[in-house]
Order: sequence, then structure tokens, then C-alpha cells
Amino acid sequence: MKTSHAVLATLAPASLLFLGACAGTQSTSHSAGHHHGSISEADVIAAQREWGQGIVDISRVHSQGGDYKARATRHINTLYAYGQTDVMFKPTLAAEDQFRESFGEALDYFIGKAGSEDSGFAIKGWTNVRWDNNAVYTDHDSAMAMGNYFFTGPDGSVTKVEYTFGYVLDDDGDLRINLHHSSLPFSP
Repeated sequence: MKTSHAVLATLAPASLLFLGACAGTQSTSHSAGHHHGSISEADVIAAQREWGQGIVDISRVHSQGGDYKARATRHINTLYAYGQTDVMFKPTLAAEDQFRESFGEALDYFIGKAGSEDSGFAIKGWTNVRWDNNAVYTDHDSAMAMGNYFFTGPDGSVTKVEYTFGYVLDDDGDLRINLHHSSLPFSP
């Protein structure tokens, strides 16, 4: 994995407002969890693992007939910054409601909503999520990561998706997602 400020040059101009708040220096490593210093690359990687495991857990609970809505609610409440700051969420499979500014819109995307384009991304039976960071940028209280993540389906097939995630620290010092953009790779 590479850690680089070059990720800044690859983001769309609309993201520059967000990036202006993120200007800073590289951080040093420390364990994930409550922070009293700068965010490290290890913190971002731990947050990515937690996000991926949450998607797998939601799928598993759904396939077992459990309360997948409660698991998805916990996933969003624990990992996203809804209610704390603006969240910029552009899901992969969203065309009619491209941007999910609220908790409810994110929940609909993850577990589905009748009469909408949302078929429930997180209930598709995913068994694994693997991250491949192109770059991770960190500073004192924000971080960004860009790369590909790979979702393993129930039949073993793997779907490659491109992502950019932004993170901020909440009042308890935990990383929260405030930017989530993902898309399928370009296909000529």
C-alpha cells in the first residue's frame, strides 16, 4: 500500500472544498480506537476492515432470517458521521437518488426499499470484502483513502468496485465516514 498526497490531484474539483480542510502533514502510526493525536494509516485500514466486516455481517444476518435492519442500522450509526457533520455518500448502484445525505437514505441503499431503485446492496450475500488502497492521506483529524475494493458473492464471484472514502474524528475520537463515493470501473 502506498501513502501519498498524490491522491489530492485525482479528486474532482467539487471535492476540493473538503480537501482544503484536510491539508496537513503525514501522521505517525498508532493503534485504532480513541485518538488523542493524529490519524494514522493503520487507523484507516482498521476502519476499512470494520466497514467490510459490517457488510458481510448484514448479508449473513439477512440470509439467516435475522434482524438485518438492526445490524445495518448499527453499521451506519457506528461508522458514518450522520448527525455529526454532513455526509457525502454516492453509492455504486444509485442513479435516481444518487446522493444519500441522510441516515434513512443510506439505510435504504444498504437494505432495500420497496418501490425504489434500492434493492439492498448489503443483503446480496457478500461473504468477504477485500480492500486495495491506491493511496491513504492522513492528518490530525481527517483522512482519505482511494482504491478498489472487492466484494465476494455467495457463489464465489468477485466484483471490483472503485472507492474514495473520507474520514473525520467524532467527539469520542473515533473515525467516522463523511465521504463515501464508489463506482464500477470504466468499461469501454
